[in-house]
Amino acid sequence: METTQLAMALVIGFVPALFWLWFWLKEDKERPEPLRLIALAFVGGILVVPVALLLQKVAMDNFHGDKLLFIWVVIEETLKYAAALLLILWRRAVDEPIDVIIYMIAIALGFSALENTLFIFNPLATGDIVHTTLTGSFRFLGATLLHILASGTVGAFLALAFYKNQKTKFIFGTLGLFAAIALHALFNFFITDADGQTILGVFLFVWMGIIILLLIFEKVKIIDAKHRSSRRIRRRHN
Repeated sequence: METTQLAMALVIGFVPALFWLWFWLKEDKERPEPLRLIALAFVGGILVVPVALLLQKVAMDNFHGDKLLFIWVVIEETLKYAAALLLILWRRAVDEPIDVIIYMIAIALGFSALENTLFIFNPLATGDIVHTTLTGSFRFLGATLLHILASGTVGAFLALAFYKNQKTKFIFGTLGLFAAIALHALFNFFITDADGQTILGVFLFVWMGIIILLLIFEKVKIIDAKHRSSRRIRRRHN
């Protein structure tokens, strides 16, 4: 029976994440990334979860309340960014600004897929279908998008500095990480013990952030097109 419940939890946890991954990959359909690297980024996000859980357990022994929530956010966002730096962002395939955002989102969705599975498994194992449905819906429309927004923000900062020197890239990446931590922390602080009206407000905040992220995608595409056009002109003159 537990095997069946685990399989159901995996489906409920992973299918929404894979849907959002498909959605965001459409933003890079002109020069799509190799699927093997997208898969690597997604798996990298999955592998971050047990590391994050271990560090968060250590944090529970030393911090409490809002401070603990904040430390958890720092752990998750730092590990996701570290996974991107270690596994993906140094590769030659990352050859345009939008790629950085895509890979950061892929890592976020891998992380979210396993996290969703873990959240859903407990109510599913007890036969609480209502709680399972509510949890799945909440994470599909809220927590999963929050992970996309947070990691996508890091990617957006890096994308805007894509053609800059290494020092500027480091500064922008750090600023992006701080922004991701701030966004994630705000979500956690407001969602904790929130009532229905507050939850709706927090969800609206996340959804507006996603819309802004989509607009940044278009801005990054324009910056990249201008850069490529300028480079072609310089080559002709040379």
